[in-house]
Amino acid sequence: MIHLKSIALKNATKKFDHFPFNIPVIRDFDELELVSPVTYFVGENGSGKSTLLEGIASGVNLPAVGNEDIERDGTLAHARKLGKQLKFQWTHKTHKGFFLRAEDFFNFSRRLQSMTKELGEIAEGFESEYTGYALGLAKGSVLSQRRALVEKYGENPDANSHGESFLKLFQARFVPGGLYLLDEPEAPLSPQRQLALLAMIKDMVDDGAQFIIASHSPILMAYPGAVIYSFDQHPIKQVEYDDVEHVSLTRAFLNNPQSFLRHL
Repeated sequence: MIHLKSIALKNATKKFDHFPFNIPVIRDFDELELVSPVTYFVGENGSGKSTLLEGIASGVNLPAVGNEDIERDGTLAHARKLGKQLKFQWTHKTHKGFFLRAEDFFNFSRRLQSMTKELGEIAEGFESEYTGYALGLAKGSVLSQRRALVEKYGENPDANSHGESFLKLFQARFVPGGLYLLDEPEAPLSPQRQLALLAMIKDMVDDGAQFIIASHSPILMAYPGAVIYSFDQHPIKQVEYDDVEHVSLTRAFLNNPQSFLRHL
């Protein structure tokens, strides 16, 4: 399902000359239509794809998976400025979903481990404060919270590989009918686990979810029926999978690696 139909920049924004409004693709941005449940933003680092994705996340007020939410994260101050200048057209506004930058996953993993440990320590501390029924009630409440976290994410996320923990996070947090904004989710994933993520995305799309993904991965971009927008030219342009530079370069390298490596 397509929840978010289009994103446009307010006309008054054209007069702004500071970051992020002076990035070429933002400066020349008018409107972007979302006609597929899965949309990819592609382009070189610095092209503006992540900046626009962050602005969308702030503008639609999606919760962030990370150390802090968007409204308090100091690294997303520019996203809050951009988000206020974006206009959104919806088919059906959803309050489900989340925004995730790959680098924020590691903050989330550390915070989750800390929360699990603290809940266990709190439960142990009740031993010296309460007895009988009161002790059982106090410990039961705290331990049930800890148990819920462990059931969702595992006893110790760091005991798994980063890729395995990343996929467990998606399994725990994906819900039907959500809007998911993912910034370079391939970063901790092997090619095999990227394929597993594609399968998860397909299952969630079948359950009414929508995805906007900034990516460098030719594997993720190959999702059937996805629309790909290139940020390497401005204004932003829709491109076919085979015309994406990351795809053509990867294919050329795999077909003849020595033609690249002989220059080293």
